[in-house]
Amino acid sequence: MDISVKNQEMTTALANVIVLGIFEDDKVLSYKQQKIDKALKGLISNDLIKKEGFKGKFLDTVCIPTQLRIPSDKIMLVGLGKKKDFDCTKLRELCAKVIKQLDKSLNTKNVSMELLGLECGNFDAQACASAMTEGILISMYDYDKYKSKKTTAQIKKIRITTDDTKEEKLAKLGINNAKIVCSAMNFTKDLINEPAQTATPEAISQIAKNLSAESGLTFEVYNKKQLSEMNFNAFLAVGQGSEQEPKFIHLAYKPIKKAKKKIVLIGKGITFDSGGLDIKPANSMLTMKTDMSGCATVLGVIQAIAALKPDVEVHALSALCENMPSGKSYKQGDVLTAKNGKTIEVDNTDAEGRLTLADVLTYADELEADEVIDIATLTGACIVALGQNITGIMGNNSEMIKNIINIGKKSGETLWELPIFDDMQDMLKSDIADMRNTGSRFAGASVAGRFLQNFTKSKNWAHIDIAGTAFIDKPYKELNKGATGVMVRTLTNYIMSL
Repeated sequence: MDISVKNQEMTTALANVIVLGIFEDDKVLSYKQQKIDKALKGLISNDLIKKEGFKGKFLDTVCIPTQLRIPSDKIMLVGLGKKKDFDCTKLRELCAKVIKQLDKSLNTKNVSMELLGLECGNFDAQACASAMTEGILISMYDYDKYKSKKTTAQIKKIRITTDDTKEEKLAKLGINNAKIVCSAMNFTKDLINEPAQTATPEAISQIAKNLSAESGLTFEVYNKKQLSEMNFNAFLAVGQGSEQEPKFIHLAYKPIKKAKKKIVLIGKGITFDSGGLDIKPANSMLTMKTDMSGCATVLGVIQAIAALKPDVEVHALSALCENMPSGKSYKQGDVLTAKNGKTIEVDNTDAEGRLTLADVLTYADELEADEVIDIATLTGACIVALGQNITGIMGNNSEMIKNIINIGKKSGETLWELPIFDDMQDMLKSDIADMRNTGSRFAGASVAGRFLQNFTKSKNWAHIDIAGTAFIDKPYKELNKGATGVMVRTLTNYIMSL
């Protein structure tokens, strides 16, 4: 789908449908809309607003033929709601609905859209065009790799129009940036949706290698023998029950200019999680191919960063393995010595993600980064607490966490800070080791975060739990059912803001 901006009068835009936005509190049409209305002999003001009673309520739409083909076959009015409530999050949702609706219409190949809602004053042309593009592209994603009948969008071209030169330049920048981010999100979603039979540690490490070659990133991959020499003992224990060899991947983007900051992103990479010997119920395993969503996210982010080229050094790390039951599996009661020398009693083999992250967090210390952020489908407790549409975040720097939350809000992704207190370490007490890998059933997401804190020396560390938000079972706003690519937008925008 081709999305671009054109500096031209709306009345000369050749399209099957022209989309115009109306605020609920608008009393008159905008100047541009009045010109179109005049060309259509009052079709908008008389037929759509007066006769049809269109009020501009958020997400309301009305579409009728122009019959004159001047300037298009149809006019669609979309309700923007109240100006004070309108923002980029609503704009994404609105554009997703509009494009999905038009794509189902007959003979809709070219669509012309004004910069919707720009006059509310809550964002500029760049943010407006970016949000519109994201809403459109995210909503049109469909994973049909294994379907014999492929999904093809009917709409081929979307023109976002303006007759203001400054707005055009800003809109072009917004569209281009949004395309990069959405491409990275699609990469992430494809990887998460891929079955575990093909998305193995070896396969994902090869995908990461190919990504590095395409994007100009440095790449390193470590095998089981090398990881043993590097004392990745907690990670290797998790993967020892599988026939798939574990891999650890490290990609890096380094700017041409001197880096303002060095950021390390760590993604949980359990390519399939059966629960190990503490095996999950069958229903709970249905989506466990998605337990590498953290890995897919950091790969998506570094792909976007390589294209956007900020003056920030970014490292993407992931320890990849399967958690499977077999005669070789790690067991309850085992004591593991992590990379930093701390010992862990295995209380539950299904609390495996934190064990793999522990060693990677210690490895990240060696990179001497300014900030460390890990992303993981870590706890069911986070889903219970926050549901499928809110991501949990916690860490040891409140200002850093606040910044990520604020950028998430602007990016259309909601995060909520969960607490970590020092006395939560008491819940991890072990009689025979430094700690257990689980606490009680209370405050599970926060206690998991406290466990991870034992393995990082960074003063600027954040842990993001995407257990509920990485994969959803029904559509939400611009997102479709399935993998969401959550945090690709937020983390990319966060790094770009540094």
